Amino acid sequence: MKHFVKLFIIIAVLFNGASLMAAQYIGPSSLNEAVQNGKLPPVADRLPLNPRVINLQSMGRKPGRHGGTWRMLIGKSKDIKLVPLYGYSRLIGFNEKFELEPDILAAYEVEEGRIFTFHLRKGHKWSDGHPLTTEDFRYAWYDMLTDKKLGRSGLRNVLLVDGKGPKFEVLDETTVRYTWDAPNPNFLPSLAAPIPIYLAMPAHYLRQFHKKYQTKEKMAQLLKENRVSKWHKLHKRMAREKKASNPNLPTLAPWVNTIAPPSDLFVFKRNPYFHRVDENGNQLPYFDEVTMSVGTGSLIPAKAGAGDVDLQARNLNFVDYTHLKLGEKRNNYSVKLWKSGKGSAVTLLPNLNVKDPVWRKTLRDVRFRRAMSLGIDRHEINQILFFGLARESGDTLLPQSPLFDEKYQKAWSAHNPQLANKFLDEMGLVKRDGDGYRLFPNGNRVEIIVETAGENTLQSDILELIQDQWHAIGLKLIIRGSQRDVMRRRAIAGLAVMTIWNGLDNAVASPDMAPYELIPSSQSNLQWPQWGIYHASEGKKGEKPDLPAVSELLKYANMWKHAASTGEKAEFWNRILDIYSDQVFSIGIVNGALQPVIVNNRIQNVPEEAIYAYSPTSYFGIYLPDTFWFTKQ
Repeated sequence: MKHFVKLFIIIAVLFNGASLMAAQYIGPSSLNEAVQNGKLPPVADRLPLNPRVINLQSMGRKPGRHGGTWRMLIGKSKDIKLVPLYGYSRLIGFNEKFELEPDILAAYEVEEGRIFTFHLRKGHKWSDGHPLTTEDFRYAWYDMLTDKKLGRSGLRNVLLVDGKGPKFEVLDETTVRYTWDAPNPNFLPSLAAPIPIYLAMPAHYLRQFHKKYQTKEKMAQLLKENRVSKWHKLHKRMAREKKASNPNLPTLAPWVNTIAPPSDLFVFKRNPYFHRVDENGNQLPYFDEVTMSVGTGSLIPAKAGAGDVDLQARNLNFVDYTHLKLGEKRNNYSVKLWKSGKGSAVTLLPNLNVKDPVWRKTLRDVRFRRAMSLGIDRHEINQILFFGLARESGDTLLPQSPLFDEKYQKAWSAHNPQLANKFLDEMGLVKRDGDGYRLFPNGNRVEIIVETAGENTLQSDILELIQDQWHAIGLKLIIRGSQRDVMRRRAIAGLAVMTIWNGLDNAVASPDMAPYELIPSSQSNLQWPQWGIYHASEGKKGEKPDLPAVSELLKYANMWKHAASTGEKAEFWNRILDIYSDQVFSIGIVNGALQPVIVNNRIQNVPEEAIYAYSPTSYFGIYLPDTFWFTKQ
């Protein structure tokens, strides 16, 4: 029976390949002139021999037509990185059911959870027409990830099992393999992540910036032209796939940036060699271009409501919904309401690595964190800002996650100023000034400065409500507006006492997804950035965690990593969630909020309902924006 099944699979694959070979592929008319002038080959020669076929009708959507420009607004130039995020071209990616499936890869096999064999699509090409080969995997592994200069920080944690990386092999011209000594459950999800591990890079382009492959004279010239002092710094600048900042870097994404920052307008043109087609043989993407206009983030809701966008969710919040609805008929768009996949619409992040010794001691006392959470009236915030449609909760998983438990949602999130005052009194913060604010033993007022990125009004609106609520428990909240990069740098340096940001990026996690958002895994976790640096660098940088509860989190995360079954992984996930919610390492407000998504009425295939989150959906990514299309006027 097994042999029959195997033979059936082989016949099915061969039949599918033959039918694709015989298909009449259709390229976009915008490239016809380039084909006629010999600047581009015909569409059949631009596609892999076995392109990925997106069957839209099976997804309840319609095959479309080529053409049109997708207009977006962004608050800063760095947000051009959203286009490769939205394009979601990955070796392996999530589908809408959060199942993994090959995308750039033709197929993959996993043995014993530790041996991963990848098969490329024959004839696949980079955006400049150069073949994608196993040499691009070899270059990325040996000349970038494990190079002493380019990979000087060592392999990322997701590539390590018990501190050891995998054995990498090129088996033939279309097959590579990664083998660990023990199972690595992080590996495949890391390839489907919003910012994936880039295991293949365009070697034919990047070699010119690598010391190993370039002459000294030419390298000196390149360094001078680019005003860079070291070759590895130049190479890193030119290889920033995730940032989309180098227009000359070949890519496998559906759209390619054509303008180097800084600029007020960025134009992404279609990748003529993109590897996906619809069931009718139309090469994707449907949109010819994506444009991103840079402006002030706080003004984006007003401009979006005036019809300046075609598909937009970035910088829009539910508080903008009423305003956005008013412009629907006048500006020919609709406002869809997707469910936010964040653990909290916003969350307060007390910096446990703050340098100030008084604040460090205070914030590390769990009674203070619990008191801050208990002092927040989430019901009032929900009614005023979310019309009562959100869920009052700590920063935790959503009911859509198989790991959800109501106790995590309710942990220290009920409004209880009496208990909050009791905790603060127990800490010795008894004395108050004439305005009713508590004083530290040294006589200074307990003033909590919360730093914001200043990118949307929701954060400031919530903080203004919390100001009054915390006054009732003797805490003074001061809002300090800033910029995202400045806020992050201050938190990492230990200068920020508290920041406000999004809640958990992936609040619909399954047991097989890594629980690293709930532990200090990197400097991006602003409640413990120095501990995150320590973990990411394997103790070479940052600060060693010295809080027992945090050590427990790290222990269970390590046990998850070595778990043999999904059931075991779920057990360790639950222990991590229990500790995290009980210790209030981040202070959530509400989750399950609705995310406004503006959609031009001419655009087809945008889901009516979906989950909008950084992870695991990559915002629009898993819904495949390359399959969105414009109807004719």
